[in-house]
Amino acid sequence: MSATSHMIPSTDDTLTRLAAIIESRKVANGGDPEKSYVARLLHKGPDAFLKKIGEEATETVMAAKDVDHGGDAAKLVYEVADLWFHSMIALAHYGLSPADVVNELARREGLSGLEEKALRKATERERLGE
Repeated sequence: MSATSHMIPSTDDTLTRLAAIIESRKVANGGDPEKSYVARLLHKGPDAFLKKIGEEATETVMAAKDVDHGGDAAKLVYEVADLWFHSMIALAHYGLSPADVVNELARREGLSGLEEKALRKATERERLGE
């Protein structure tokens, strides 16, 4: 059975609940680095959670390559979940939420990737006064 063949929870609800849990693990909100993995990563600072994002991104790439060669697609889902989770910790640290990412994706909806990239480059050139 594939990951998509059973009931799918609401993505927005799941991400919102997870973001709230991550937020509650901030030391400023009572999170205890001795008792919580998230609190420990946040307490250690950006180097700790950014390193984890890099590790999880690499593991995601490796899992995808394995799927290309007959590996279990569920492993890819597992690694992407880890990547998203650690990315959400970074978002929380910087005062952002999954909604900010979803809003950016919605903004891009309907644009081709090439158009979106060209628009970003033009905006950056304009910002730099070129």
